[in-house]
Amino acid sequence: MTDLDIAHSVKPSPIIDIGLQLGIQPEDLIQYGPYKAKVSLGLLDRLKDKPRGRYVLVTAINPTPLGEGKTTTSIGLAMGLTRLGHRAAVTLRQPSLGPVFGIKGGGTGGGRAQVLPMEEINLHLTGDAHAVSASHNLLSAFLDNHLYHGNEIGFDPLTMMWPRALGISDRALREVRLGGEMGDRLSRFVITEASEVMAVLALATDHHDLQRRLGRILVGLKKSSDPVVAQELGCVGSMAVLLRDALLPNLVQTLEGTPAFVHTGPFGNIAHGNCSVVSDAIALRCAGFVVTEAGFGSDLGAEKFFNIKCRVSGFKPDVAVVVATLRALKLHGGGGVAKAGAPLPVGLTGPNQEALSKGFANLEQHIANAKAHGIPVVVAVNAFKDDLHAELDWVRRRSREVGAADAAVSTHWADGGKGAEDLADAVVKACRQPAQFAHLYELSWPIRKKIETIATKMYGAGGVAFEPEAERQMDMAEALGFGQLPVCMAKTPLSLSHDPVLKGRPTGFTVPVKELRILAGAGFVTAVCSGMQLMPGLPKRPAGERITLDPVSGQIIGLS
Repeated sequence: MTDLDIAHSVKPSPIIDIGLQLGIQPEDLIQYGPYKAKVSLGLLDRLKDKPRGRYVLVTAINPTPLGEGKTTTSIGLAMGLTRLGHRAAVTLRQPSLGPVFGIKGGGTGGGRAQVLPMEEINLHLTGDAHAVSASHNLLSAFLDNHLYHGNEIGFDPLTMMWPRALGISDRALREVRLGGEMGDRLSRFVITEASEVMAVLALATDHHDLQRRLGRILVGLKKSSDPVVAQELGCVGSMAVLLRDALLPNLVQTLEGTPAFVHTGPFGNIAHGNCSVVSDAIALRCAGFVVTEAGFGSDLGAEKFFNIKCRVSGFKPDVAVVVATLRALKLHGGGGVAKAGAPLPVGLTGPNQEALSKGFANLEQHIANAKAHGIPVVVAVNAFKDDLHAELDWVRRRSREVGAADAAVSTHWADGGKGAEDLADAVVKACRQPAQFAHLYELSWPIRKKIETIATKMYGAGGVAFEPEAERQMDMAEALGFGQLPVCMAKTPLSLSHDPVLKGRPTGFTVPVKELRILAGAGFVTAVCSGMQLMPGLPKRPAGERITLDPVSGQIIGLS
C-alpha cells in the first residue's frame, strides 16, 4: 500500500473530538471542514496559569537525500506516548509546495506514522502559506509604488534588500530583471518558506507581536544611510490583515487519533526550520508531552530551535531525540552513494559493519551538539524491515557509550504507535533526568564570534572565512544596531560542514560565508554559506509528474 492508500484506509475522528482530548472546547475551534480547524489564541489567556508539559525536540543526523524519518519518528513517538497512557501532542511544520511537487514529496509522514488529512495538509491546508506570499508581495508592491510616486523618504534603490516570494520551486526566478516606468533593475524571488514574513509568522506570539515584527522588517537604506523599515511604507496594517487567520495554529490528527498541530513552514537549511511558537505554546498548556520536530540535523534546525526559537518563546526543552538510520550511518562511513529516485546500493542496505563503525562518528557529533545545550539525549534508531538486529543493537550500545541517556529501536513506520513504545518509554525516563538548558552563545557577542562559535562547536570546523561582502554587511548590521540578534545559518543539510560531499565527522575545514542578511522583523541575522540558494529548482523528474486527479472519482492520486 502507498502512503496515500494507508491514509485513505483510516476514518479520522471529528476534529472537535480531537480538540476535546486536549481540553480544547468547540468554541475555541474555527473549523475548516470536519477534520481540521484553527485554534483561537484566546485559549492561551485562559490557560496561562496551567503548568506546561514536557517539551521533546526531535532532530537527526545528517540525512541521505531520501531523509531518515524525522517526521515519522515525531508522529510515531507522540502516538507511542499516547499508547503508554500519556496525554501527548505533536507539533510540526506545514509541508511546502516546492518539495511536494519537486524532489522530496509530501511532509505528512509515511506508512503507519502519518498526520491526516494527508492531501489537504500537503497542499493548501488552511491557506496559511498563500497568505504569507500575499503579505510578502504586498510589501514589495508598496515599496516599488513608493519609488514610482516620488520617493518621499529618500530610499536608495541600490540598497534594496526586499525580494518577491513564490510558493513553488523555480530556479529561473533566482535572478530577474524588473522593467517598466521606473527603469530596469535586477531583483530576485525567494521561495515562500524562505520569506522573512514566514519567519515572522512562526515566531510571533500574538497579533500585536505579529504587527510589531512586520513593521520592523528592513527593506533597505535611505540615501542618508539610515534604515528603511516596512512601517514607513504604510502597508504593515494590510500585511497583518492578510495574516490574521494564518497566525492561528492548525489542529489535525495522526492516523491513531493523537492531536497534531501543523503550522508555519520555514525551511531548516535556509530559514530557522521550526513550527510556530504559538502552536507549541498551546500544546504545552494542553498536553503532558509535546513532541516537536526541527528541520534537518542538529547542526541546522535543532541549533536554531535552541538559540532562536527558545529565546523567543522562553520554553526550555526537556530532552532531545536524535534520529538515525543504518543506511545514513553507512553512507557517512563510505558505504556508498545515495541518490534520490535511484535504488540504494548494497553497501548501504546490506550488512556493512565497517561502514557503520566509521559513519557512527556523525551521530556522535549530533549527540554532542544536543548535550552542549544542557539536555539529555535519546537516540531513535529508525529501523527498516531488512535491517540486521545485530547492527541495530550495536548502534544502541555505542550511543550509550558516547553519552546518550538511552537509545531505542523504533518501527513506527510499519507498526505505528506500537512500534514506538520503547522509544516513548526511553523519552519519559530521560525527561526525569535533571536538565540545565543553556544557549550556545550570548547575544551580546559580535556577529563574527557567534558565527564562528556555531561553526566550530556544532559543525567541527576549524574556522570561518568571510567574503568581503559578508564583512561589509556584518559591519553595517552592527552599525545599524542589529549586532545583538541571534544568527541563523544557511548551509547544506547533507553534511556537518558547508560541503555536501564531506561525510562522516569532518574536522579542520573552513566554512565560507558569502553574505549576511538582516531579518530585523523575524529578529535574527542569516549567514549564508557559499553555494546556498533561497529559491530551489525542480529535479529532472519532479514529483509533480506523478500527481493528478482520478478522472472518475476526482480523487488525488500520486501524492506521496
